[in-house]
Amino acid sequence: MDSISRKTFLKTLSLLSIGTMVNLPTDAFGLNRKLRVVLVGTGIRGITFWGRRLVEQFPETLEFVGLSDINPGRLKYAKEYLGVSCPTFVNYDEMLRKTKPDLIMVCTTDASHHELIIKGLAYCDVLTEKPLTIDEVKAQAIIDAEKKYGKNVIVGFNYPWSPYMTKIKQLISEGAIGEVTSVDFNWYLNTHHGASYFRRWHGLMNKGGSLWIHKATHHFDLLNWWLSAEPEEVFAYGALEHYGKNGPFRGKNCRSCDHKKDCAYYWDITKDKQAMNLYVANENYDGYLRDGCVYRNEIDIYDKMSAQIKYKNGVIANYSLTTYSPYEGWRIAFNGQKGRIDAWLDIPFINGENLSQEELHAAEMQQAKSDTTESQLILFRNWEKYEVVTVSSERSGHGGGDRRLQEDLFLKKSAEDPYDHRANLRDGVLSVLIGVAARKSIEAGKPIQIGSLTDLKPEIKKS
Repeated sequence: MDSISRKTFLKTLSLLSIGTMVNLPTDAFGLNRKLRVVLVGTGIRGITFWGRRLVEQFPETLEFVGLSDINPGRLKYAKEYLGVSCPTFVNYDEMLRKTKPDLIMVCTTDASHHELIIKGLAYCDVLTEKPLTIDEVKAQAIIDAEKKYGKNVIVGFNYPWSPYMTKIKQLISEGAIGEVTSVDFNWYLNTHHGASYFRRWHGLMNKGGSLWIHKATHHFDLLNWWLSAEPEEVFAYGALEHYGKNGPFRGKNCRSCDHKKDCAYYWDITKDKQAMNLYVANENYDGYLRDGCVYRNEIDIYDKMSAQIKYKNGVIANYSLTTYSPYEGWRIAFNGQKGRIDAWLDIPFINGENLSQEELHAAEMQQAKSDTTESQLILFRNWEKYEVVTVSSERSGHGGGDRRLQEDLFLKKSAEDPYDHRANLRDGVLSVLIGVAARKSIEAGKPIQIGSLTDLKPEIKKS
């Protein structure tokens, strides 16, 4: 697997003729017709971000020709919610044979990504929701399949596309603080957002690979991208000390629990119309409980995590993830030979943790009407006065990252990407392998070499 840049990768996509397709939105994928897309996995992420949003925003560029899910009830609801007329399939293989897609979008549970990606590559390119997969064996299988079929995997990382994240990348790339030597990166999930992972399948190691994989690959990809570097070694600590068996009481799920009045984490799913229609109404098909107890004994992932990542170029990054913070946000500091960048994002706490997804979405849309918000970062240069840098971002969709990612994929107004936002398979694998190495380091009590996990060997990127 060659160490090519994110930019070079998408110029060689078998599906995308990017180099010649400039300012041709309906021909953005190198086709003289609409792109034929299929979606596998009709949970909330699939039907919203990779579903209804595409139907509404790109009607001239693409068309859904198939939807697939192992749960027929969710599948029926998804078709109605998207407002499409395409056929639906409980059998993924049947959908691939009958629909002849140009692009497959994978939005299933993380542990099943590899199987669906590999099967899909036999037909066309595959876009997968992050994380790429949950362990090194599955990652290697995807690497081998991409080589075998000559197709390409696109990983849907949205964070780098936001103007705020891009400004950080620009300052580092331009040498504003000289050569970066170390990074401190701390991410905080509040008691609403953090707990949501422990209610769902994400709380099981064999489904999501732990939050080292499901959540932190977002953050590791950002680090790798900001630094233009590849990770070499990881040493980590982690524990389950708040959720799971640590709770004072437990039940099967919130609806059936006897401790509703006593549990701070009680969530009334019946107030969320969409969750009721998508999940509760279809529990009889697969038994999946969307409002699972955060204290149930089967939870086996970490809720406290800290890692030190050594990069091939010598940069050391210290990373932590907290899953039960009283507020939501992140802090990062880049230390360089000539200065330092401090950046952060505080997400205001929303009063009323039992707001439904529809209510949260409505609130976000209301905020978005003002279009932009201003965020700041601080640029310190050695022996000089610091500079406050103000960046305008959008109020919704990861600061505008969601919109920019999808427009780049489905409109391709320009082939230019000076800050290398686009994520290929190598990027997806490296972000996952940091999490895998962290997990293995906790278990073994020693550093783990990234190069020992797959045949992908970390390299020093050429400037």
